[in-house]
Amino acid sequence: MAQLQETYACSPATERGRGILLAGDAKTETIAYCSGRSVIFRRLDAPLDAWAYTEHAYPTTVARFSPNGEWVASADASGCVRVWGRNGDRALKAEFRPITGRVDDLRWSPDGMRIVVSGDGKGKSLVRAFMWDSGSTVGDFDGHSKRVLSCDFKPTRPFRIVTCGEDFLANYYEGPPFKFKHSIRDHTNFVNCIRYSPDGTKFITVSSDKKGLIYDGKTGDKIGELSSEGSHTGSIYAVSWSPDSKQVLTVSADKTAKVWDINEDASGTLNRTLVCTGIGGVDDMLVGCLWQNDNLVTISLGGTFNVFSATNPDKEPVSFAGHLKTVSALALFPQSNPRTMLSTSYDGVILKWIQGVGYGGRLIRKNNTQIKCFVATEEELITSGYDNKVFRIPVNGDQCGDAESADVGGQPNALNIALQQPEFALVTTDSAIVLLNKSNVTSTTKVSYTITSSAVSPDGTEAIIGAQDGKLRIYSISGDTVTEEAVLEKHRGPITTIHYSPDVSMFCSADSNREAVAWDRATREVKLKNMLFHTARINCLAWSPDSRFVATGSLDTCAIIYDVDKPAASRITIKGAHLGGVHGISFSDNDTLVTAGEDACVRVWKLAQQ
Repeated sequence: MAQLQETYACSPATERGRGILLAGDAKTETIAYCSGRSVIFRRLDAPLDAWAYTEHAYPTTVARFSPNGEWVASADASGCVRVWGRNGDRALKAEFRPITGRVDDLRWSPDGMRIVVSGDGKGKSLVRAFMWDSGSTVGDFDGHSKRVLSCDFKPTRPFRIVTCGEDFLANYYEGPPFKFKHSIRDHTNFVNCIRYSPDGTKFITVSSDKKGLIYDGKTGDKIGELSSEGSHTGSIYAVSWSPDSKQVLTVSADKTAKVWDINEDASGTLNRTLVCTGIGGVDDMLVGCLWQNDNLVTISLGGTFNVFSATNPDKEPVSFAGHLKTVSALALFPQSNPRTMLSTSYDGVILKWIQGVGYGGRLIRKNNTQIKCFVATEEELITSGYDNKVFRIPVNGDQCGDAESADVGGQPNALNIALQQPEFALVTTDSAIVLLNKSNVTSTTKVSYTITSSAVSPDGTEAIIGAQDGKLRIYSISGDTVTEEAVLEKHRGPITTIHYSPDVSMFCSADSNREAVAWDRATREVKLKNMLFHTARINCLAWSPDSRFVATGSLDTCAIIYDVDKPAASRITIKGAHLGGVHGISFSDNDTLVTAGEDACVRVWKLAQQ
């Protein structure tokens, strides 16, 4: 049995020039956001308590809690809206396709009976409201000619619906059944977000023209605006009201968040500016916000959350982040205390995680190139991208030093470090075996077959090269000389990954034809066979520190743990470990497994022996 212990969740999918939506449930301090085909839920007071809803077939765009907190409505880029139970087995209650294009915003009516959606209707309806139990439409929503970015329900009776979008308009509808009342033409650029105050007396619009305008909730007439003193200097992407309807929080492309007091005459004066710690550059632009109880949550384009306290403005904000793209590699440091690990995604982001704590910061490299292959020790990172270079980067705590690069003559497909001689590294390209000493190429051995993966023994005297033809070739390394010793044949597909066991008595190899094989190193015989329980290519494998267990991660979303002293059939399977496939796997200790995958999340599992 394997039990999920911790989830290091991904960040929301962000897009430059667009606001993103954070949903909140004030009763449970939970926030929800979208990333890939998943809807991620996490508790602000317990960031490791995160889970994902993964039933959508297309990238998700918005999720909202129903007023009673029992149901969730989530929508995706195809226009599909799913309503499902938040608790228990998360059963699907209803599924609708109210508009024909991407859904950009979704809101529940305060009585929990109706849902309004807006988005890109591909020439047809851009806004629809419907009864969530039957799907029947409640009104006509004319008046927009371009994509509708935001919509909201008036939280008190009589019900009203307001919408805004890329045609620079905000529209006001009365009902139900809802019908168009009038258009608001006060903005001169995209109107990015529109929100009613919790007491229903006002609503506010924010726009790329850097203005925030306030309107009467019952009539839709303009009654005030945010002061130009201390105003934003970039597009305003999102706005959120305080629970008492007396303040609003805005976030902007100028990298600041501002809290405004809404006065009796409906004018807005600046209360304070929140400065979010960042990494510099466009990734610090703020694109989403949420005011929930005492928490002011902001999210940046680079996926960094900052949580400020509304009642204690001087308190340092809590920051955490996650990956935005597929996590391609994991590196664990078992000797470190507390136990730490690094994860990388192909867009070049390297994040540090502390077991039991979660987010531990981001490693900033001076040359922030894409990462294809990655290995790490506590003092050094070795990376390669989509060119011929291998970078060796010294690490001191959270700081990266100056990288030294070596040209290996081809795009590397595997990097290996000899643990007992950390300055020695073995790099393979499609057609060559390259030995590195620090950042100097000491020898290049051309081969006649196509290399797909490789491994080197901890003392640096032996290498195993995996090939496109499914054969494993064992080489001895003496100084700068690489000599072929043996060829092992068992696999029926290209080799994808090879690893020595920590005690170096065995090694394990896996192929794209879903099979893994554990070998005895001394006799070069098969130690454990029939490891054939995946249904797609195996991407990664790892040994437990005591060399008893080997774990494999596959494109079929599963991770499987085998005991090398028992038949392969007595395995432990983690089904659906990562939506889209498992790309990184490692043991933290003998009964703790860490996995990472295409859903951009990292998960820690506790293994219970059968």
